[in-house]
Amino acid sequence: MNLQGVDRAGRPDYEGTAMLNQLLQGPNNLNNYLVLAALLFACGIFAMVSRRNAVGILMGVELILNAAGINFVAFSRFGHDKVAGNQLDGQIFTLFIIVLAAAEAAVALALVLSVFQTHRTIALDEVDEMKA
Repeated sequence: MNLQGVDRAGRPDYEGTAMLNQLLQGPNNLNNYLVLAALLFACGIFAMVSRRNAVGILMGVELILNAAGINFVAFSRFGHDKVAGNQLDGQIFTLFIIVLAAAEAAVALALVLSVFQTHRTIALDEVDEMKA
């Protein structure tokens, strides 16, 4: 048994439990959240630019909205004064983003189904007329 020290309760802290506790606590700085959100945003932009069908573009929009939600929660967690209490601004904005994304997905998929019924394709570069 490889002892690394003792934990807060005075029990021996082994190497495996220290690593497990670090993984379970998650990232403790703002930079990790911002990098994750930037990667999601970049993947969303790439999906919107590179996809030719409407479903792929909608998935890109969803990734961008999720990146914005992660930013709101991260800035809410690290940006407020913790003496005054726990602020829930970022979580509330993220809840609105989730509701907006659900409504956007429902309306957009209804439009995609309508376009597919009339044109028999969902490729946006092939749909060039707006008549029924």
